[in-house]
Amino acid sequence: MSTLPRRRVGTSDLDVSLLSLGSWHTYDRMDFADAVAMIRKAVSAGVNLFDVAVYGMPGMPPVFTDVIWSAIMRAAGIPRDEYLVSAKLWLEGFGDRGFRPQLENAFLRGGFDVADLVVLGDLRRDDIALEDLVDDLADLTRAGLIRAWGVNNWSATNIRRLREIAAERGVPGPQIAQLKYSIGRRSIPDGEPFAALFADGFTMQASDVLEGGILAGNTDPAREVGRDPGGIRETLKQHAPGVVEVARQLGTSAARLAVAFTLTHPANVTTLFGASKLSQLEDNLAAVDLVQQVGAEEIRTLVEPFWADRGVVDPEGP
Repeated sequence: MSTLPRRRVGTSDLDVSLLSLGSWHTYDRMDFADAVAMIRKAVSAGVNLFDVAVYGMPGMPPVFTDVIWSAIMRAAGIPRDEYLVSAKLWLEGFGDRGFRPQLENAFLRGGFDVADLVVLGDLRRDDIALEDLVDDLADLTRAGLIRAWGVNNWSATNIRRLREIAAERGVPGPQIAQLKYSIGRRSIPDGEPFAALFADGFTMQASDVLEGGILAGNTDPAREVGRDPGGIRETLKQHAPGVVEVARQLGTSAARLAVAFTLTHPANVTTLFGASKLSQLEDNLAAVDLVQQVGAEEIRTLVEPFWADRGVVDPEGP
């Protein structure tokens, strides 16, 4: 029986688990049998959303975590109708055929034929009309290849414009933003520009919640860590012992506290994390109970001193 609460992604028909599993630098670091056991545990606990992006850039070593994930799901024997798949679409690859070639490649590698959710990667091009993106995603929706879409770390202004274009055309607009959100990185999701979007029914998926393990107490992570907006990573490392101490006082782990913090945001429908050990999964799953035990406001108060990007990062977003 599912135990994790589920929340609706915007105005779509997707109900997602409060916690979701990512694939970046996880399954390629695990014993295959251990990964199968971990995924079975996640699904039995109520996890129903998996982010299986196709990573890898030209000239860089190939990455296969999404391919491994596909094999894990087959070995675990989990029916496709019991989970949702979120795929990334990169604007660097948006061309004459739109996003379709990328999506078909994701289907080939991941072993699925419908993306329940697609998330557009960071907006780093100035030669793409937002109208073209909305039109292309509407075509993919009509073709039954995607069910809903969102964006990754876009500015509030550009998201609002996407929603306006979609409304003008009478097609589905973005429903969710995957945003960096953690004890240390709060300025954008907690700021006024996004608060206005959230008040209008837009939703959020918290990501990068452990800062590659730094906020769990590992100040020298071996794995690759995402971008560092505001250049605050060294500050986060300095704050890490304090986060560990607060967690100790609560009788819990720093990782569990970090995940629990993200669950206190009212617009956050699902927190994305990566786990490469069953123990990590179990610790993160317990974050839901921690919020209930301690209380959302108390958690936010306790970690307030570790808000590292306040006044450093523009709440409007990139």
